[in-house]
Amino acid sequence: MEKLFKLKEHGTNIRTEIIAGLTTFFTMAYIIFLNPVIIGQDSPTKMADTAVITATCIAAAIGTWLIGWLSNYPMAQAPGLGLNAVFAYTLCGTFKLSAGAALAAVFITGILFILLTVTGARTAIVKAIPLNLKKAISAGIGLFIAIIGFVHSGIVIGEKAGSSTTIGLGNFSDPAVLLAIAGLIITIVFVVTKVPAALFSGMVLTAVIGCILQFAFGIDVGVTAPTSWVPYLDFSYFGACFEGFKDLFSAPVASLLATMITLALVDMFDTIGTLIGAADKAGYLDENGNLPKIEKAMLADAVATSAGAVVGTSTVTTFSESVSGIAVGGRTGLTSTVTGICFALALVLSPIVGLVPTAATAPLLIIVGVMMCSSLKDIDWGNIEVAIPCFLTVAGMPFFYSITDGIAFGFIAYVIIKLAKGKIKEIHPLMYIIVLLFVMKYAISAFTSLHII
Repeated sequence: MEKLFKLKEHGTNIRTEIIAGLTTFFTMAYIIFLNPVIIGQDSPTKMADTAVITATCIAAAIGTWLIGWLSNYPMAQAPGLGLNAVFAYTLCGTFKLSAGAALAAVFITGILFILLTVTGARTAIVKAIPLNLKKAISAGIGLFIAIIGFVHSGIVIGEKAGSSTTIGLGNFSDPAVLLAIAGLIITIVFVVTKVPAALFSGMVLTAVIGCILQFAFGIDVGVTAPTSWVPYLDFSYFGACFEGFKDLFSAPVASLLATMITLALVDMFDTIGTLIGAADKAGYLDENGNLPKIEKAMLADAVATSAGAVVGTSTVTTFSESVSGIAVGGRTGLTSTVTGICFALALVLSPIVGLVPTAATAPLLIIVGVMMCSSLKDIDWGNIEVAIPCFLTVAGMPFFYSITDGIAFGFIAYVIIKLAKGKIKEIHPLMYIIVLLFVMKYAISAFTSLHII
């Protein structure tokens, strides 16, 4: 283990890495059951739910192992939220692609990213991002995963009937919400009193309390009891992407172009944003805000995207929940190895994953969000030219519920401000291209909704 992952060099040990890997897995295990909700039988793809679960577990295991082994970073990958919605409702819904054709588009995107990565283009994009914006991305992801924790736990909900507020507090008479609040309190106490493996310990204790409440007292707190030990093994869409090439290239040119631009931008900046945010938390960024070995991490993401398409799921990306494992001490690819093993085991043990309810994992995301906001102190808020794009980046991610859209608004504002101030030389040439692509993405979205394309 020492030879493979250089544990001593990174100030960690096997026990810490295992705990970190388990923590990351349980904070993102929801994707196993949420992905089929978005791209499964009841979505425009009409894909069998069991096939999506199988593909999700396999793709997550492959992607997580790749990023851990290639870069030795404690990251995890799986089919991305937002990206799966684009897959189902934009590609299959709006553009009327078959599931096979949509998988073919994802496969091509992965191949494109492999080429961009090996040529250094994706690394160049990361280096073109100003340091202040990189710090804003890190903090924005902190708020983003915190809002995920608040929403998934039910502590925060969308607009209430008869209320003038857009969001508000959840139903505090709901036992699951109360368990999440109790879990948050337990986790806070563990963190501030420096209990060993505080985040993981808080999650485990909350899960145990949840199981006792539900199974001993009949109080429903969101624990899913195993109803069957039959594993979710369904390979119906294995290789379907290759059969979908014909359908994909018979689509109208405008729709094909819109498909590829949308997939490419969302995947690229979801991955870049998450890598920067997680690396900042782990202390891997250099003085210029760049991440050593980022090309290897992004290559893993690109290969995993194509591999995920082959097994039958939407775009694979690095998960922001990786930070939960980093927060408990994960520092090497051994963390990723453990997380990947958990996803592989979930193929046959998925019925027991539900024993850890969302109420137990959500508090981790909230506390990790607090920790990631520490990068806000490094931003020059006294300079309005810096403050505006950074604020739009930080606020945009949770408010838009999208890492990519938060980055887009920040980048666009940055370029506009520099142009308005006549500071053209301060803008890296790649930033113009990135902003132009973002504008094209939003234009395509508008034209599609108006049925222009």
